[in-house]
Amino acid sequence: MDVPGWHAQRRARREDELLSIRRPDSRYSQAEDISPMHENFIGGFNVAQLRPGPHPQPPPSPQPPALPPKDLIYTQPGYHLQQPSYHAPQPGYHLQQPSYHAPQPGYHGQQPSNHSLHPTQSTVTSSQLTHLSAVERSQTLRVARMNPHLQFMVGPLLRYDTVDELGIWHGAAMIVTADSGSIYEPHPTLTYEWDPDRNTSYQNAHLPRSFDLGPHPADPHSTVLPTSPILPSHNMFFNGDGMPPGSNASKEIVPGQEIYVYGGPGGYIPLSLPNSSEAYVYFISSTFTFWRFLIQIPLGPHEMSVTYNINSGQQLEFFVPGRAQNMRWAAHSCNGFSAGVNQDDFCGPGFKSGYDPVWIDLLSKHAETPFHTLVGGGDQLYCDSLMREPELQEWISRMKPEEKRRFALTDEIAATIDRFYFNHYCQSFRRGAFARANSSMCTNDEYVWYDIDVPENGILTEVLFQTITVKFAVLSISTMQLTIRLTYVDTDIIDGFGSYPDELQRSPMFQTIGERGYFYFLLFQCFINPTLDGYSDKPGQHVSKSAIIGDDGPYVRSRSHSFLGYLGPQCYILLLDCRGERKKDQICSPLQYQKVFHRLAQLPSSVEHLIVQVGIPIAYPRMVFLETALESKFNPLVALGRTGSLGLSGFVNKFNAEAELLDDLNDHWTARSHKRERNWLIEQLQLLASRQRIRVTFVSGDVHCAAVGVLKTLKAKGKHELTPAVDYRYMLNIVTSAIVNTPPPNPVISMVSSLATKVHKTLHHIETDETMMPIFQAEPNGQARKQKFIMGRRNWCKVVWDPHSGDVVFDIRVEKEKGLGETVGYSVRAPPPGWGRGN
Repeated sequence: MDVPGWHAQRRARREDELLSIRRPDSRYSQAEDISPMHENFIGGFNVAQLRPGPHPQPPPSPQPPALPPKDLIYTQPGYHLQQPSYHAPQPGYHLQQPSYHAPQPGYHGQQPSNHSLHPTQSTVTSSQLTHLSAVERSQTLRVARMNPHLQFMVGPLLRYDTVDELGIWHGAAMIVTADSGSIYEPHPTLTYEWDPDRNTSYQNAHLPRSFDLGPHPADPHSTVLPTSPILPSHNMFFNGDGMPPGSNASKEIVPGQEIYVYGGPGGYIPLSLPNSSEAYVYFISSTFTFWRFLIQIPLGPHEMSVTYNINSGQQLEFFVPGRAQNMRWAAHSCNGFSAGVNQDDFCGPGFKSGYDPVWIDLLSKHAETPFHTLVGGGDQLYCDSLMREPELQEWISRMKPEEKRRFALTDEIAATIDRFYFNHYCQSFRRGAFARANSSMCTNDEYVWYDIDVPENGILTEVLFQTITVKFAVLSISTMQLTIRLTYVDTDIIDGFGSYPDELQRSPMFQTIGERGYFYFLLFQCFINPTLDGYSDKPGQHVSKSAIIGDDGPYVRSRSHSFLGYLGPQCYILLLDCRGERKKDQICSPLQYQKVFHRLAQLPSSVEHLIVQVGIPIAYPRMVFLETALESKFNPLVALGRTGSLGLSGFVNKFNAEAELLDDLNDHWTARSHKRERNWLIEQLQLLASRQRIRVTFVSGDVHCAAVGVLKTLKAKGKHELTPAVDYRYMLNIVTSAIVNTPPPNPVISMVSSLATKVHKTLHHIETDETMMPIFQAEPNGQARKQKFIMGRRNWCKVVWDPHSGDVVFDIRVEKEKGLGETVGYSVRAPPPGWGRGN
């Protein structure tokens, strides 16, 4: 009973038993059900709760419910009055008509509406409210409501794409709505506003600890009703002068583009009758619509906030950099728990979930100094629970690998796979602190946003983020969001996908899992539907300007999607698709490499840093001995696992009865089957660095540890070692993993650390040495540390460009104590190129 994960495994077994029972409608219970989001977590008003009765109640009405009692708002902790200190609109102000064209540099739209102003804010009591006028009381208690009403399943999600040669920022927002509870007449629209004349200065104030952050308005687990969306004056990004927008303030209204309709059982509402143990289930909706809203913003001379809303609902915000500014961004990976891990072990005091503590730390740093984009390095969600779906159990239970390969794909199983990915993405992307990041930081495929509210008493009440691919935008005090950019690895489809034997990967079941997993990755994380958007990445022909579309995948029946995005005048990021074309003996196809290096050759001459995001580390300790042992036919543990003897059935995987860890080892760039491709890629990037005078740095995740690998020029006998600044072969590999998942056991950390000092001669033929950097000289609590190369604690990475030195600074933020949501930084710098072009 004291075995780690015992309780989690026991709960999983009980849940599996319940899932194996068919309901009266002949359907199985789903491993993951999803229901529409309550409207109050999107538009700021309460939804009518289902009332027990003799008959099942219908889902929420498509019409907005009645407003909540007035007492509900001002009795919440930290409630603040929005003073009616508005200024009159400028002469000639009128609402701009919907625009379908990209704003051009110097474009000046109409003035934003009054709700983008920043009234003063102070604490108010219910007795004080009685002395206000009716108009003032109405303004104080008013909540944002979408008109017409939309019933959200997830969103809004933000994604940053790139900045083009004209200085226009390109990104998008996406929502998923339940058709049965939404009104589409008139068409859904997104309104966004920005003011290049407004100063976005902020102070690096120390903000309250994690659990003081209020609920995300779209979090279905939230319990506090958001107050008015009107931004307060005490905003770290604004002067707070309450002045009207400047003459260059702009506003755009863009229509939602219907990019996909999911048809199928998306969710159920369980209803229990009074005095009865019998439960009824009400089917929510048969169709759900994905809406994409394209956002284009001409960059100004300095950083700007961008506010937006959907159908005049709650106002959200993210930030974009100035035209000459390099972005601040954050990197993360492994946003979930592996099977058998008890998340409660990682949930410290004040947190609702073990998922949240380190994310809350990231959001707190974002609140102090906002990030412009969030880069996800893979494992944005874990899809291994697909194997728990009851419809798949007959396939899973087949003992012989050849039976699994020949297993027929039925319509019911195909629908189950789609249902799982749809439900799992909706559930994961609207949960807890990660949902805040998804809606307030722009991701770069990779994605997210956030919104933050800091009242006068200093307590944060709301936070939103935007990210880059993976992408970020940023936060204001009232609403903070990040745009995000994301890459994906195997668990975004299913553990080990692409690294199993070819005959298994080509089986009907595996090909369908791969095809639909990749489809939903593109849809939810990149906002791309290949059927609609096509596969042409020629200029002006694809919705994503940063996309580099490669070859057909051998197992996913879709072309690979890499992305080359702008991080600033001196910095670009390449998100390499290392899964879409993966086979056991291939990571990327020759066509993808050809197109990637062709695009890299066209980078502007001002670029000094290229960040290459690869999901799995490229410079990391080898595990050759373990790979050899697990592949051996004479390994007794594998043999016992295949027969289930001595309780070792978990030692082999469920698909082809090979050692469970072998697919992970085969995934690595340093695996025997990938070593030649790895060495070739490193050499080509060295030639690029020398020819174009660009410093190359890798960012990776996957391994649930923090580390820094180093590639550099091999020291010749009798000569001094080159300094990093003048060494074009000097490439760091920043490994940041995991932001949620559990680190490996201490014996594994010790073993990997012992391998970090091993000399590798693999690249000596191209005068390249590789090693690990001993940056972890002390524990997060300050005590001396023996294992200086590998840190086995949860972590994320903060990245900034130093304008004084030209360095890119990578600050790996390591969790100080498990579950407490506080980190300590370990920094390393990638210097700018100190050599001439073509050296």
